[in-house]
Amino acid sequence: MSKPSLLLFITIITFCVACSKKTVSPTFGTPKSTLNIEEIDFDYFQGKARMILRDANKEREVKANIRIRKDSVIWMTFSVIGVQGGKALINKDSITIVSNVDKEYYVFDYAELSKRFKIDINYRIIQAAMLGNPVIPREETDEVQQESSLYLLKQQTGDVNVVNYINAASQKIEKVEMKEGNSSNSLMINYSNFQPVGNKIFPYNGTINLFYKTVSGLLNTTIIFEYNKAEVGDRELKFPFNIPKRYERR
Repeated sequence: MSKPSLLLFITIITFCVACSKKTVSPTFGTPKSTLNIEEIDFDYFQGKARMILRDANKEREVKANIRIRKDSVIWMTFSVIGVQGGKALINKDSITIVSNVDKEYYVFDYAELSKRFKIDINYRIIQAAMLGNPVIPREETDEVQQESSLYLLKQQTGDVNVVNYINAASQKIEKVEMKEGNSSNSLMINYSNFQPVGNKIFPYNGTINLFYKTVSGLLNTTIIFEYNKAEVGDRELKFPFNIPKRYERR
């Protein structure tokens, strides 16, 4: 797996899963009690999705199988034209990515990823972003505004400013903007095509745009998600994961 491809896979795993912009006059002082974000709750989640990965050099399409055990582990496999190209295992300690094409694997801890993307990354954030749940826990100091059919929940974590755009009727997050205050690094997630999953609704489509500064300049990575299957339940799922001895760690 090439370095650009690796970056794309890390981005997907870190901030998995377009909504139109609405221009309206904001009103301030919205009671926080009127905002009650609906979150997906589950014991086990499984889904299948098509992903389009795009950077400055290339566009590629992969299919992914995804399984999650709540607050424990995320398991993913990737394939291209029916051939398994890689897999990933995310737990509370680290992220492991295996490339079957290059016969190599990578292991990342969250401190390393947080430093790379200038955003605090941990298992809880990854799981929340993949499900369309809030990536940052709400605090009393958070600011809430209302813009017509949307609530804006404004938060801050370290040097990163976070704005959540929440549909006032469904109470679902439709868009998340994360911007680092002292750099050009930013992340935007747009969720759409909400459909029932269990007794909640889930974003079957989404677009992720990551802008990050490197020695070569400001780069942009885009990931488009299209789920064709998503289920939640209490039936135990398996998470098979092994690394062949002949694979080299990078």
